[in-house]
Order: sequence, then C-alpha cells, then structure tokens
Amino acid sequence: MSETTTGASYAAAGVDIEAGDRAVELMKEWVRKTRRPEVLGGLGGFAGLFDASALKRYERPLLASATDGVGTKVDLARKMGVYDTIGHDLVGMVVDDLVVCGAEPLFMTDYICVGKVHPERVAAIVKGIAEGCVLAGCALVGGETAEHPGLLGEDDFDVAGAGTGVVEADRLLGADRIRTGDAVIAMASSGLHSNGYSLVRHVVFDRAGWSLDREVAEFGRTLGEELLEPTKIYSLDCLALARTTEVHAFSHITGGGLAANLARVIPDGLHATVDRSTWTPGAVFDVVGTAGRVERLELEKTLNMGVGMMAVVPAESADAALTTLADRGVDAWIAGEITDRAGHTTGATLTGDYAG
Repeated sequence: MSETTTGASYAAAGVDIEAGDRAVELMKEWVRKTRRPEVLGGLGGFAGLFDASALKRYERPLLASATDGVGTKVDLARKMGVYDTIGHDLVGMVVDDLVVCGAEPLFMTDYICVGKVHPERVAAIVKGIAEGCVLAGCALVGGETAEHPGLLGEDDFDVAGAGTGVVEADRLLGADRIRTGDAVIAMASSGLHSNGYSLVRHVVFDRAGWSLDREVAEFGRTLGEELLEPTKIYSLDCLALARTTEVHAFSHITGGGLAANLARVIPDGLHATVDRSTWTPGAVFDVVGTAGRVERLELEKTLNMGVGMMAVVPAESADAALTTLADRGVDAWIAGEITDRAGHTTGATLTGDYAG
C-alpha cells in the first residue's frame, strides 16, 4: 500500500462525530427547561435517570408507556426549513396517548435520524420537543441523534419518541367506567395535528398543484404555515379535568379519525353517537376535501375534523367539565351521548351535518 493512500474513516463514510457533539451542546439548554425534580443527572449519559421513589405516594402505581412519530409532516418541515415546531407534534402524539388512561406523563426520550448532522437544525428540533414537554408537564430525559449517510439525503430527517406516565390503579380511566347516558365532550384541535398528511400532501401538491408559499384566503396565511400548525397538547388539561370532575374515559383523535378512535374506548353493548351539527370543522378540512374532491367519509376516517381529544363524562358532570376546560382556554362542547349498542354494528357513529 502506498504511504500516500488515505485510510478509511468514519468521517469519510459520512458520519461527523464532532457535528453530533456540537448538536448535543446546543440542545442542552432546551432540555434543562423540561427538568422535573425527579430527574437525576444531565444530558450526555447513556441513560436518562428518573427517581422512582416519587411513586411511593401512590397506593398502586400503574406505569403507562407510549411511542409515536409525526409521519410525513416532517417532509413539510424540511421543505419549509422550519424545524422548531415539529417537536410539539411529537410530544402531543405521545403524551396525549398516555393521558387517555388518566396517566400523568413523567418523562420522554426522543430519536432523531438524519442524513447529515446539521447541529443548529438538530438543536431546533430538540427545542420544539423540549417546549412540547414543558406544555405537557413532563421531562425530556434523553434521546439519540443518528446519522445515516447513504440511506437518507443530507437534508432528510425523521423523529420518534417514547414516553412513560403513571396513574393510580383505582383512577385508571377506560371503557369499563362508561355508562348509558354519559355525555361525550369534544375538544377542538389546532388543525390537522399530525395525521393524514399522506392524503393532504397528495391533494395539495399532486392534485391541486399548490406550493407551500401559496396564500390561501380561507387560512389567512400560506399553505405551508397552515400545514405546519403544531399539534395541540391536551395532557395537562385532561389531568386537570380528571382532578376536578368525574371522567370516565378520554379518546385521543389521531389516525383513523374521530369515530374509530372514540370506538376504541366504548365497551361492548354501548354506543357513542356524535352529532356533527355541534361544531364547524376548521377551514383546512373543507379546503382539503374540496381541492381533492375527497368524500366526507374518507375525510372523517383520515383526519380529526376539528376534534383532537374527547372526554366521556356523566351527564350531570358535563357543565362542570366544560367550565373547567373553558377556564383553561380549551374550546370544548357537548358533542354526543352514550346509548345502548342496539342496532349499531360499531362503537361510535357520526350523525347529522356539520354546522356552518
């Protein structure tokens, strides 16, 4: 071998360890903002530490775990060069699955996969995740940034996260608590959230031929700004509702749409009827439906249609529940009721036409 021949190296293969180290330094200040008293140590260890002795106050603590990503919404963030909102989406997808059973989110970890580490970009993504964790009341105890040259383009990336929460066993929410006559309360979404973007992207780009900088009158802003609107995080609102009002169940409205997700918490023998006339979906849902000539049922089984979370409460608790949510700035309304399953083949159906 010639003495002038340069040997192979990790850097030559496309992995920049120094860039990864710089990304960690840039994200540390944001991770610190999520710290809870139970968190031990700092960022940079091999594992995040959480003091489980805090669970001693529980009679029978049940740990809840959830993991998720944000799907093809990351492609829009990449194309717009906006990286500090996608983390809100990631946190919302994880913690609001945890809170459905009544669990308080305790901590999260994240996984960011990139084609090439751009430290400021990775730090911006983590900034969004940290901000989401603050909104959810949970700690970001660690994560991983993986560089995959050759598998991903230099500007490509994806994110995923996992969260852990805790709920007292006798406070566990779910189908077994639901009774005939219960009220179904809907909580407004902030828009599309993080589901259905494969359909949305097909409609606005492939069928309508729009660009992300297109001004859309119905939105009062550009298409890209509307599509990147962060997912609303409901966890603290749901926990406050469960503390102040009797709640039987929550349902996080994500992929599969409103009826299918609500049906997941409805017990055999009972049925949830949701009246469309109780709300008007945001403009984005009508625009997507019209631009793509998408049938209403197809929209409803793909998108949240303006409802991001639902609560099932005793009818006599509905007014108090609405007051609690209003005090917290959550737009909510009574959207339906629980009846016997007789004559219905599924656990939940939508009836009527949307208002407006």
